[in-house]
Amino acid sequence: MTIILFTVPGHPVGKARPRFTRSGHAYTPEKTASFENLVKLAAKNAMRDLAPIEGSVSAEVISSFPVPASWSKKKRQAALNGEVMPTVKPDADNVAKAVLDAINGICYADDSQVVTLHIEKRYSATPLTVVRITDD
Repeated sequence: MTIILFTVPGHPVGKARPRFTRSGHAYTPEKTASFENLVKLAAKNAMRDLAPIEGSVSAEVISSFPVPASWSKKKRQAALNGEVMPTVKPDADNVAKAVLDAINGICYADDSQVVTLHIEKRYSATPLTVVRITDD
């Protein structure tokens, strides 16, 4: 069984819709592109010299968001204990989409190979995204 595990530091970013220039050219917003580049770098480091997985894969994406500074100590501790969950943007599925698109051709040939997907959003003292890919 192959397990690929890596961490992407920084605030998780969801996949934004493509933007269009006046001439009709589509482009990916800078914030999304920057996050996807961080994911690619982390995935390449985790893969080392391994070839992309062939066949079906399972993916787990856990996004950890910083606790708002304006919250009381009690609410902050509850968030860090998992008693309060982040119900703010970005949507969990959009973060997963950004991650899965970014690792196309690195961890697997295409994100159509993902047959099982587990997504979580939580609070943490350090914002980051943890990605785990396993072959089935």
